[in-house]
Amino acid sequence: MLIVGLTGGIACGKSTVSHELKTKYHYTVIDADLIAREVVFPGKPAYKKIITAFSDVQNLLQSDGTLNRAILGQVVFEDKKRLKVLNSIVHPAVKWEIVRQLLSAYASCKNLVILDVPLLFESKLSLLCGLIVTVSTSSELQIQRLLARNTELTQSDAENRIKNQMTNEERNYRSDIVVDNSGPVSDLKDSIALLSQEIKPSKIWTILDLIPPFGILSALFTFVIRRIAEKYKGTKPKSS
Repeated sequence: MLIVGLTGGIACGKSTVSHELKTKYHYTVIDADLIAREVVFPGKPAYKKIITAFSDVQNLLQSDGTLNRAILGQVVFEDKKRLKVLNSIVHPAVKWEIVRQLLSAYASCKNLVILDVPLLFESKLSLLCGLIVTVSTSSELQIQRLLARNTELTQSDAENRIKNQMTNEERNYRSDIVVDNSGPVSDLKDSIALLSQEIKPSKIWTILDLIPPFGILSALFTFVIRRIAEKYKGTKPKSS
């Protein structure tokens, strides 16, 4: 089973690409953002840990008991230490659920799975991917789109959220395919159509990959190659 990592900075258009690949081209998508929301539902272990860690934050909970994501986001993106605390709670829970869904997809004989993860490299989930795709645009466009999408944010809020993520330049450098989303939606959809064909694995590879011994060796090979690439190619462009 080919695991295609899909990533991109905030407001770069990754969700549009993911949705199109799922609904129009019928690829199986594991959505880390959706999982991240589910693991912090009331009663979940991560929810309880967040309540404890951020007990000093006013209006942390909404009237229905769910987390006020806007308030929590504002707090953590203004303080890297608190962002680190939140990530240490949420990321392990998300990873476990991603692994569970990957194993379920493999057991269902899926030939390809899109792993949609904003922090693909930061979480090291990139090491599982046979192919990595990033959706990219300029930071100026990111800010414009983020403010248009999240009207409650200020210019400073938008800039803080972008600064707290890996740069587009580094993400592009570490990816196998870069989808440029600097133009209109129609251009992006044309790029997605091309991408849908480019990522499709061959039938022979699919059959071999579904044989357990070969599948395990293939996964190990992917992991090793990614580690070697990080060591010798580096994780940042030479100009950085």
